[in-house]
Amino acid sequence: MALHSSSDQYGSVAVTIHWLTAVLIVIALLTGFRAAAAEDVATEAALLRVHLPAAALVLVLTVVRVVWWLGIDDKPEPIDGAPRSQQLVAGAVHLLFYVVVFGMIASGIGMMLASGAAPAIFSRDVPALPEFWHYRPRIPHGLGARLLVLLLIAHLAAALYHHLRGDRVFRRMWFGRNP
Repeated sequence: MALHSSSDQYGSVAVTIHWLTAVLIVIALLTGFRAAAAEDVATEAALLRVHLPAAALVLVLTVVRVVWWLGIDDKPEPIDGAPRSQQLVAGAVHLLFYVVVFGMIASGIGMMLASGAAPAIFSRDVPALPEFWHYRPRIPHGLGARLLVLLLIAHLAAALYHHLRGDRVFRRMWFGRNP
């Protein structure tokens, strides 16, 4: 598999970034939702110790992905025979992913700065954490998390749809050569 994408296949760099980002987004979502529902400070802090680095890595990978596609690599051509409406919806969903991810990162950073919670989260003994619900960035962060879940469901549903149709969409974004 080549580093760069071809007209019909994503390259290994794009594929690696995609799957690492996907795993990290799921980890960030799961730990974020669980931390918000945690009943004790130790559990909340432990979950946030995973959540914050996962989110930071999502940011790094997303920036690398944008730089990769804008300056180094091209995306493959749309699937042959895909209606223009499907291409537009797919483009909108992908653009929304970027907007929501960057919004989530910005609101998460805003929440950490406004609350001053980062030192407490990463200390050995966490006596208390702030009530994150009292900080304004919590609103877009919570809404963004829910929107991100909906986007992931739509993305997975579209991938399954194309897989069942035999469009080879999944193989284009997987390791190895697309036959």
